[in-house]
Amino acid sequence: MFGLKPMWFTEVAGWYGMIALIVAYALVSFNLIAADGLPFQLLNLTGGIGLIIVAASKKVVQSVPLNIFWALIGIIAIIRIFL
Repeated sequence: MFGLKPMWFTEVAGWYGMIALIVAYALVSFNLIAADGLPFQLLNLTGGIGLIIVAASKKVVQSVPLNIFWALIGIIAIIRIFL
């Protein structure tokens, strides 16, 4: 459907995405980084992109739009940090 075939890159991207989102949430939850800071937003953005890649390659249609919005929120938040 999305034209991506599962391979090692998509698997690595998916695992990275999952780990990045969990680490971001844990770091903010334990007050180790700020929720409105660049490290948190970059982890969310790159984690969302990783999950988009693996979801698209495995045709998990419901997860693709969710993670597109997740990544877009990260992009907007990062832009706002620099404005």
